[in-house]
Amino acid sequence: MNVQALRELLAGVQGGEIEVDAALERIRRLPFEDLGFATIDHHRHLRCGFPEVIFCPGKTPEQVAGITERLLARDAEVLASRADRAAYEAVRAVRPDAEYHEAARMIVCNRKPKTPPPGKILVVSAGTSDIPVAEEACVTAEMLGSRVEKLYDVGVAGIHRLLQQADHVFEANVLIVVAGMEGALASVVGGLTNRPVIAVPTSIGYGASFGGLAALLAMLNSCASSVCVVNIDNGFGAGYIASLINHTNLPPIPPTNPPQPGASHVATPGSDGPNP
Repeated sequence: MNVQALRELLAGVQGGEIEVDAALERIRRLPFEDLGFATIDHHRHLRCGFPEVIFCPGKTPEQVAGITERLLARDAEVLASRADRAAYEAVRAVRPDAEYHEAARMIVCNRKPKTPPPGKILVVSAGTSDIPVAEEACVTAEMLGSRVEKLYDVGVAGIHRLLQQADHVFEANVLIVVAGMEGALASVVGGLTNRPVIAVPTSIGYGASFGGLAALLAMLNSCASSVCVVNIDNGFGAGYIASLINHTNLPPIPPTNPPQPGASHVATPGSDGPNP
């Protein structure tokens, strides 16, 4: 259940269109639902702005489909990461119009229309081999409502390829840089822009790259102050964080207990506010 659905439910109770007992039945399982093999967090959309995402490795296709079915029963959007073709076929049996993004290895169901924020996210890959992780970031950010542009295969071995398209870097609100090998591209991009750069090390490389550890350590030691780093191959995490940053220009959430008209706040000693 999302915020809009809960508002409509409460408005229905207030207007007498929905009985209290019927409303209670609809929200009775709101926090979570126990399937035996999974405990689905139906409350996550209300807390975090997006439903629980399904991480497919370690789950059987039937389990992925079962979780999907219960999320869809609450009209939730479904995003499943690291999904193989078998998981997709199982989900498609539950939801025939499910989308499968093969390069990103992601399943999308029940995508809701969203008004994107003014800023855009630029996803940059060092090499073609990094594209699967970059695509995971793209699909995630788009699912969360951001506009995404791509700039692929512009690594430091041919840095002129990036510099020739530097306008894309300058125009982006948030940047995701995906690189394996020595991971140097994140520092280069960080030195070109005053916007946040989310670096994603990948496991692409020869023996001494240690499955992405070399790129991870290089990115963590970047001298570009705008660079932050997620885990190896974590395109999903980069896309999610980038979209959160990209939405920060939205109006602030109103306080839970707004001050009453005519009331003044007087801070107590030791509090954060002034003490007249």
